[in-house]
Amino acid sequence: MVFLRRIRKRSPWPLLITAAVWAVLCLILPLYKLSSCFILLVAGAASYIGFSRVFPGETRTEELPAEPVHTGDEKIDALMAEGRQATAEMKRLRSSIPEADIRAKLDRLIGLTEKIFQDLVEDPADYNQVRRFSNYYLPTTLKLLNAYDRMAAQEIMGNHVSGSMHRIQDMLDTLVDAYQKQLDSLFANQALDIETDITVLETMLRREGLSGSDFSAGTKRKEN
Repeated sequence: MVFLRRIRKRSPWPLLITAAVWAVLCLILPLYKLSSCFILLVAGAASYIGFSRVFPGETRTEELPAEPVHTGDEKIDALMAEGRQATAEMKRLRSSIPEADIRAKLDRLIGLTEKIFQDLVEDPADYNQVRRFSNYYLPTTLKLLNAYDRMAAQEIMGNHVSGSMHRIQDMLDTLVDAYQKQLDSLFANQALDIETDITVLETMLRREGLSGSDFSAGTKRKEN
């Protein structure tokens, strides 16, 4: 689960304008009178509140770091830490890449990576598969993304740089497909277990005469 928090950055203009209003009033009003002080307070409050609506500042959201998952198994916890480190690096690289289509592909890779490691928590039997994924897929993916980031930062692009960047862009589509297949394969064991459970349950129901057709037939026999 991803948690977001809103961060509001107030504009300095309401405060600056209020200070200017006070300065002008101080030149006009007789400050030795109590009524003048009251006018200053009211005018200052009204000015700040009014201009705060005109200049509301900026509001942005940022993703809170996920709490580390501790399963009690040192091997799984260490592998989960590798996954968090890899996704954090992908997110860092995503923020520095301007192309919207590349960022969209990275979003897909990040989401799939998080789901793959979440499966490890829910099904520790997939440890070896996730271990291979972490050893081979992730390092190569990060290497390509870092290379793309470095080349994109070059002010002058020659044929070699441009060609390599296009190759990496095309490779991202292949990686998204591979990550999706990896995630699907992790659910293969669960799907097999579900099919086995359903088969066993259907057999028990038929044996006890509780399946749909058998139950109806048994009921009719009792009525007769």
